[in-house]
Amino acid sequence: MTWETLRAHATRLRQQHLSELFAQDAQRFEQLHRHVGPLLFDFSKQRLDGEALQLLARLADERDLGGWIERLFAGEEVNGTERRAAMHWALRAPADGSIPEPREGLYAEVEEQLQKMRELINKLHSGQWRGVTGEVVTDVVNIGVGGSDLGPLMVCRALEECDVTTALNVHFVSSMDGSQLAYLLRELRPHTTLFVISSKSFTTVDTLYNANTARSWLREALGREQSVVDCHFLGISADVQRMTDWGIHEDHQLRLWDWVGGRFSVWSAIGFPVALSIGMPAFRDFLAGGHFMDTHFRTAPWLENVPVLMALTGVWNTNMLGINAHAILPYDARLKYLPSYLEQLEMESNGKSVTRDGEPVEGSTSPVIWGEVGPNAQHAFYQLLHQGTQVVTCDFIVSAMRYHEATPVTTTLEGQHELALANCLAQSRLLAFGEAALPQGEQMPFYKRYKGNQPSSTLMLDELTPFALGVLLAAYEHKVFTQAVMWQINPFDQWGVELGKKIALETLSLIHQQPDANDLSAQLLADRNRSLRDSMDASTTGLIDFIQQQRRGF
Repeated sequence: MTWETLRAHATRLRQQHLSELFAQDAQRFEQLHRHVGPLLFDFSKQRLDGEALQLLARLADERDLGGWIERLFAGEEVNGTERRAAMHWALRAPADGSIPEPREGLYAEVEEQLQKMRELINKLHSGQWRGVTGEVVTDVVNIGVGGSDLGPLMVCRALEECDVTTALNVHFVSSMDGSQLAYLLRELRPHTTLFVISSKSFTTVDTLYNANTARSWLREALGREQSVVDCHFLGISADVQRMTDWGIHEDHQLRLWDWVGGRFSVWSAIGFPVALSIGMPAFRDFLAGGHFMDTHFRTAPWLENVPVLMALTGVWNTNMLGINAHAILPYDARLKYLPSYLEQLEMESNGKSVTRDGEPVEGSTSPVIWGEVGPNAQHAFYQLLHQGTQVVTCDFIVSAMRYHEATPVTTTLEGQHELALANCLAQSRLLAFGEAALPQGEQMPFYKRYKGNQPSSTLMLDELTPFALGVLLAAYEHKVFTQAVMWQINPFDQWGVELGKKIALETLSLIHQQPDANDLSAQLLADRNRSLRDSMDASTTGLIDFIQQQRRGF
């Protein structure tokens, strides 16, 4: 019933421009912003009003959001298709009882891994971790993909000004084609390089291919003894046995659990590169920020709850206004990788078309998430945002303060930060109000006109600290969960990515060079490949033929 009432209200409200909504209510910002800890969330430039918010809150009650939040934090099986809990929040929960322990010993297990991380990091920071030749490790390469890459890469870059050591260089490798790794191996010395293999299952083909290449590189340079692997590899996985079978020493293994989804795993040992870069005290501040938002999400009423309001405005835009694109626009180059991180978090979680009960969903689910650092984006796609035919909602993300030390350089840099702030505020204003943002009476030719009425939110941090970043990321996580409840889907599985990877492994055998016709086992493989090829479409087989033709020319 509320869903249809919301649609009817949206039809009426759609006729009003944002400039009219602000003209009608001088207190609109006061009513439509929330300030929680280090985060200010301004949603006054969204195309909704108080009545829409009340209806959205009623929808949250009808969809039993409160019950789902209780089940999430009670460690119940909220991931139905994989029969798992989703307890990423437990990775950042202090053992003080503020969130009851879902099962005895859970927090102790998490703390044990944090302590082991601290020991390994201290060993690296102090120069005690040495390669097989006795030289001190100077470079650490994280090998992962998806959440095992995007999370730590994004947070490391976001918090690079907190870096506690210049003695260690942290690198990231994720591409399955080997390009990133090949470039790095030309620059690094095997004697002083440590590889971190991050894979929840320790079966991810992309990651293992890169890891095997790194192992071959080390053995070619340093010898094939097991000690090379012992000294130059660290593993992070939920599968201890697979790490051991690959050759990683048990002292150099960090553990995950099956209740940690990859895109929610930066709070776990997957965050090892982050803790290595900023130090364990700052990493614990990052966890504390996430926990702060967990507590707010669990306890605040819907219309005071920042993640819930983020989610409900998104449902309003997607399902009531029919807007299916959402841009992430950080006005801070340190947040360069945040759009990519949120693309995975939102689209892999909520890019679903079937409800938890196996029925088709009502309307749309996740919009297309995309974005770029704001100043770069202004010179790339803001033309479309301001004068194109597509409606796109936007999240502007910026910190109010930066550069505190009073030196000639920081004074100049503070001026640059103010320039970024000014651009952020100006762009959100122009998107909302269009030509109404101009001085009264100023006229523009048709090709310079701005229609405005593009909805946006602004998420402003007091400053970009580990704690504040933890607050921000946890807010987005809980936004995703809330929207999944509204859409009645499971945000914790990702079956859509699995079949393509399976087909890729089958296709790989066809791309390999043809087997020796005199080898019986090779003949059997050739027969299997012919059968597989016969089951494929003409486009795929034509492309495989072209690949093989090109390879035969070398």
